[in-house]
Amino acid sequence: MRIVYMGTPEFAVPSLYQLLMAGHDVCLVVTQPDRRRGRGHKMKPSPIKEVAEEFGIPVFQPARIKVPEAIDFICSQKPELIVVVAYGQILPSEILRCPEYGSINVHGSLLPAYRGPAPIQRAIMDGESVTGVTTMYMDETMDTGDIILQKQIEILPDTTCGELAQKLSELGAELLLETVDQIQWGVAPRIPQNDELATYAPFIKSEDEIIDWSRTAVQIHNQIRGLNPRPGAYTRVDDIKIKVFQSRIIENDVPGSIPGEVTEVNDEGFAVQTGQGTLLALEVQRAGKKRMSTGQFLKGFDINPGLRLGNG
Repeated sequence: MRIVYMGTPEFAVPSLYQLLMAGHDVCLVVTQPDRRRGRGHKMKPSPIKEVAEEFGIPVFQPARIKVPEAIDFICSQKPELIVVVAYGQILPSEILRCPEYGSINVHGSLLPAYRGPAPIQRAIMDGESVTGVTTMYMDETMDTGDIILQKQIEILPDTTCGELAQKLSELGAELLLETVDQIQWGVAPRIPQNDELATYAPFIKSEDEIIDWSRTAVQIHNQIRGLNPRPGAYTRVDDIKIKVFQSRIIENDVPGSIPGEVTEVNDEGFAVQTGQGTLLALEVQRAGKKRMSTGQFLKGFDINPGLRLGNG
C-alpha cells in the first residue's frame, strides 16, 4: 500500500519500521522541523527523520501543516493511506480526506479514555492500572474518530512513563500492521466512540511538575513516575530545584512530622512525610547536573532529618 507516514518522536519509530519491514510503499515521511536540543542547543532532526534518511525516504518538514503549499504537496503524493503517529500538529480536513482509504492514527490509550496529547503521562499520574493502544480513523477533532482496533496492557505500580511509552510504541506498531492489513482486505471495523465515556489528557504544564507534599505518597509517586524521563517532578531545598525521578512508597506516617519534612536519611536516599504516608526519594537531579542515585547525590549535598522541602 502507498503510504504517507506522519510522525515525530521515538514513540513513532517502531510503527514506521514495521511498515517498512512489511513491504509497504512509504512514499513520504512528514515530520516536525529540526529543533535545537541538548546542552549545546544544536539543531537536531527528529527520530523519525533519522529513520527516513536511513531508508532513503523523502522527508517533508513544514513549519505549519495547514498552509496550502503543505496540503498540496502531501496530496500530490497520491497516498492510498495516511498513517499518523504522534506527529505534533492537527491535520486539516483536506489532508485527512485525500487518501483513498482515509487517514488513520495510532494513539497511546484505550479511547475514548485519555484523548489528547499526553495520554501515557496522564494515565500513570492518575494511578491507572491498565491502558493500551488504539488505531482509529481520523476526523477533524482530536482523537474522536471511529475506533478500528485496540490492545490492552497492564501498568505495573513502579512503571515509568518512559518504560510504558516504549512498550506501547511496540504494541502500537503491531496493531498498526493488523489495521493496515484489515483496511486492505476491506474488513476493518468502524466503532464509533462513546463521547460520554471520554476523558482527556492535556499537555503537561509547569504546575504539573511541582511536588505538593500535602498530597498522598501514592499520588506523588504516580506523579514522579508519570513525569520520568521528561520533564521530571521537582521540589526545592531552599532556592535549589531538585527533580525526583524514582521513589518508593512507605505506608506509615512519622508521628509529629508535617508534609514536606525529611524524616530519615539513609544509604538509599531521603524519606519525606506526605499528606498520607512517607516517600523515599531514590533518584534525583539537581538543576544543571546529571541524574544520579539519591545515595550518591547525598555525598555532595546536605539533606538532614527535620529539613522542610518546598512545593516548587
